[in-house]
Amino acid sequence: MSATKEVVIRLTKYKSVLEKLRSLGFVKVFSDNLADALGVSSALVRKDFSVFGLAGRKRAGYRVDDLIAQLNHILGVDEVQRVIVVGCGKIGTALMRYRGFARERIRVVAGFDVDPAKIDPNAPVPIRDPNEIPYIVKSESIRVAILTVPETVASQVAESLIAAGIKGILNFAPILLKSGNGVVVQNINIAMELENLFCLLRFAEKDLEEAAHDAG
Repeated sequence: MSATKEVVIRLTKYKSVLEKLRSLGFVKVFSDNLADALGVSSALVRKDFSVFGLAGRKRAGYRVDDLIAQLNHILGVDEVQRVIVVGCGKIGTALMRYRGFARERIRVVAGFDVDPAKIDPNAPVPIRDPNEIPYIVKSESIRVAILTVPETVASQVAESLIAAGIKGILNFAPILLKSGNGVVVQNINIAMELENLFCLLRFAEKDLEEAAHDAG
């Protein structure tokens, strides 16, 4: 069964909301609750769920525990997901040390860097030579890599990861890498996201100024 990227993103957000509700003691939830939390319509929530056969009862809603378990299975996170980090600079190191991954059942198996001074196989998250990537990918059944290398080498490194058997890349390099041939790429451009945020903020401030002027 296939789903669009937008639906998958919403499913992960539904799961996050459900986990927060469970921590607050909620046993049942309605599509309206999830819709309000995400700023979407309840009809869209039900439509997303129907794609995967998730059906609630009209007046009883969804059981939170059951829905979380079903979403975990759909998203493939009902078991620990192993990833590698390629490029152990500041961003790569921060990601390897991020404790929130454990909560989401994600384990960083190893980091890789071309700088011999950074290689440390005895570190809590071992840092290894990039030549070991094919072996680690195969022996640990790694499907996803986090790419935090300079822009100038990102494409070349991505190609080597794909050749080693990687099927998913989370790319932090400021260059657009394309999905294709069974490989899924998520590009994270922090500078661009900040630029978009500043732009949206300017528009929001302008709208407030115009509203205040009209009210006056």
